[in-house]
Amino acid sequence: MTAQATLLSQLENKQRELLSRIQAIETDFKNGRAADFAEQATETENDQVLDEIHHQAKEELILVNAAIAQINHGHYGQCSQCAAPIEAARLTALPYVQTCIHCAQ
Repeated sequence: MTAQATLLSQLENKQRELLSRIQAIETDFKNGRAADFAEQATETENDQVLDEIHHQAKEELILVNAAIAQINHGHYGQCSQCAAPIEAARLTALPYVQTCIHCAQ
């Protein structure tokens, strides 16, 4: 398996994980809340945390989807700002990163 095929596999796994996380959070939001006021207060606090996790997962999914599209179109590993190649170590650490280390700073 080539390095790019391995990265594509990792990205697809991450995509499935994020979609599952997003769906689980959305299902939790759709569930009713407790009748007890004290429990409602706790659930409200939990909802705020879940909302932030939901938001971050959706943002990460956008990046993962973009990286998969770049692989499919032969543009993977190219900085979206300066068009320079993104360092292999950076792509290994964050396979969905869109910028080289210089543009990220």
